[in-house]
Amino acid sequence: MASSSVAVAAALILVSHAYGCYAKHHAFPAVANSSWLDAKATWYGAPHGAGPDDNGGACGFKNVNLPPFSSMTSCGNQPLFKDGKGCGSCYQIRCLKSDHPACSGVPKTVIITDMNYYPVSRYHFDLSGTAFGAMAKDGRNDELRHAGMINMQFKRVPCHYPGLTVTFHVEDGSNPFYMAILVEYEDGDGDVKQLDIMESRPGAVSGGKMAPTGQWVPMKESWGSIWRMDAHHPMQGPFSLRVTNESGKTLVAEQVIPIDWKPNKTYSSHVQFH
Repeated sequence: MASSSVAVAAALILVSHAYGCYAKHHAFPAVANSSWLDAKATWYGAPHGAGPDDNGGACGFKNVNLPPFSSMTSCGNQPLFKDGKGCGSCYQIRCLKSDHPACSGVPKTVIITDMNYYPVSRYHFDLSGTAFGAMAKDGRNDELRHAGMINMQFKRVPCHYPGLTVTFHVEDGSNPFYMAILVEYEDGDGDVKQLDIMESRPGAVSGGKMAPTGQWVPMKESWGSIWRMDAHHPMQGPFSLRVTNESGKTLVAEQVIPIDWKPNKTYSSHVQFH
């Protein structure tokens, strides 16, 4: 039985390293913890990389190898990824000497940027090579990565993006009848429970300039942290966006997307969760 378990674990590690995170749904309760919980950790991609070869992932975030993500990223299984609602949430992770002799026990923070539904354990972090190695003692990163799979501990923590505001990326393919928006860099919960949009129209009060309609329309979750609006009319900017996080807090970015918006362009707001 023991040798069979080892063989199964080894097979999962090999598949994870070959293909990265894999989508298969398993129902587990969501996590909202403030104390340390037990989990399994694996890693994928390059030893010093951010996980996916394209530095992206199932949440839709781009360039996760660069600041502020800085390759400290992870796939999460269902209680962590939450079918995309967990995208952007932050966790402290650590492994102890009892888990592996190379473990430092020093907590490191990772961000959920991808999905992983391998039935390895109740909670499973498939980390980037960088994040997995960061749990090691100085100079023993490769030794820890060589383990492939280890026991670890984790807890949910607030996200912090010093100097950054909530940012919106208009995805490729967006047009006046279809808008897809990626939400990034939310302090606090880090994730998005709902995104609403408000169009503009010519306003007499503002001398014929475009003014908000005052009507919020809920967008639909497309995938990951990307939300979409399928309209039956040409949508008119500037657009205001209202973000609701997992705790139910809301934030309004007024007319953050201008009238002359373009696909594949990022628009930074002047607001941030506190």
